[in-house]
Amino acid sequence: MNDYAGQHEVISENMTSLITAELTRYVQELKQERKSHFHDGRKAQQHIETCWKQLEASKRRFERDCKEADRAQQYFEKMDADINVTKADVEKARQQAQLRHQMAEDSKAEYSSTLQKFNSEQHEHYYTHIPNIFQKIQEMEERRIVRIGESMKTFAEVDRQVIPIIGKCLDEITKAAESVDHKNDSQMVIEAFKSGFEPPGDVDFEDFTQPMKRTVSESSLSNSRGDGKSEPKFGSKSKGKLWPFIKKNKLSLKLINLNTQVWSLIEGAGPEDFSNLPPEQRRKKLQQKVDELNRDIQKEMDSRDALTKMKDVYIKNPQMGDAASVDHRLAELGQNIEKLRLEVQKFEGWLAEVEGRLPARSEQPRRQSGVYEAQNASGVNSCAQDRESSPDGSYTEEQSQETEMKVPATDFDDEFDDEEPLPTIGTCKALYTFEGQNEGTISVAEGEMLYVIEEDKGDGWTRIRRNEDEEGYVPTSYVEVYLDKNAKDVHKPLQKISE
Repeated sequence: MNDYAGQHEVISENMTSLITAELTRYVQELKQERKSHFHDGRKAQQHIETCWKQLEASKRRFERDCKEADRAQQYFEKMDADINVTKADVEKARQQAQLRHQMAEDSKAEYSSTLQKFNSEQHEHYYTHIPNIFQKIQEMEERRIVRIGESMKTFAEVDRQVIPIIGKCLDEITKAAESVDHKNDSQMVIEAFKSGFEPPGDVDFEDFTQPMKRTVSESSLSNSRGDGKSEPKFGSKSKGKLWPFIKKNKLSLKLINLNTQVWSLIEGAGPEDFSNLPPEQRRKKLQQKVDELNRDIQKEMDSRDALTKMKDVYIKNPQMGDAASVDHRLAELGQNIEKLRLEVQKFEGWLAEVEGRLPARSEQPRRQSGVYEAQNASGVNSCAQDRESSPDGSYTEEQSQETEMKVPATDFDDEFDDEEPLPTIGTCKALYTFEGQNEGTISVAEGEMLYVIEEDKGDGWTRIRRNEDEEGYVPTSYVEVYLDKNAKDVHKPLQKISE
């Protein structure tokens, strides 16, 4: 199964490096090329639209000049026919008409030139520029289709390379499944849970017609253990001690516990560097371990910072406490931080080694089945040795309780365990404002009254409660404590600190 998973990781890595990464880069190139082609198309379209606007403007100007020339000609003819108009006015009208006709001719020539230019540009636009742009886009799409086909072929080659190894892994899995011996497994369970008692003998006939003391057969299942005790009925609680059919799930719970114990031994026996796992899983485990150690370092550093602040307060105000009393704890925290940092360096080294080897997934060692067999045998033997029978062949209630392996508590069960709140042993008044930013602490405001649920044990912290949902630790030097005289487990009263 380990090698089988490793081959799937090899497929995933090869597909990522040979297909996904290459296609991602190629897609970016296609986007840029496509953007360039569309830009050229928009530019050509804008150019032809500009030429059309120029043609329309030249046409309107030619039309306007022609109308102006006609009006000037009509005005000249009117002035020439009028006998009351002077010769100078007639000459002026004639010159104006000639000027308008000349402007109309110029506009006509310009319109004709612009029209020829537009027709040429339009022909080039629809028969040269636009076809070239569409041809480039088509060639780009054809290259993309060819690239997709090559990627599919690469995928097939990547998968084909590991098919022989996967086939061998599946053959081994099939072989292991076929080698399961259900008879041997049943016998192992029988050996682990057999009771060893002898079946009871026949029940003797008791003749009540004879004036003799009523006796009970010693071989009877309902044998009484003392005179004067009531005779238990057949099938009572003692029968449940002999057979698993009365108390439901008793044997099944033991089997589940046995499997849980065996698997926990197997998982706990793994090497510290998780070298028995596939590379990717090993990398994740190592990363989780590094993150966990870093969180522990942060907690220790927060505690050290809090003690350092407390020491500074003691130094500035000697009447609040002895500054030397926290030096030992600060030294311990420093040592713990140094040890955790060394652990982080060790696991980071393994993590760097794994990340450097990740491409060579097929060379991972196989998990040895001998570890499981040895631990399985030891777990079964330990279970068998824990079971002892009473001299008469039956289990007592105390022995049956001891032989039952308890199911380990889970996080799910813990969620439903209602922890009994600690009783109040006094009250306190906050002398200063404290911002509880660390885990387990609580923020208080100066002058606030709160309840004390656990006094200072010598570490400089007092546990207080504001309400049923808010409780935590504050520095003892920040509060003035008033302990109840009748409170239980109260040590000598703390010295009240004056403001």
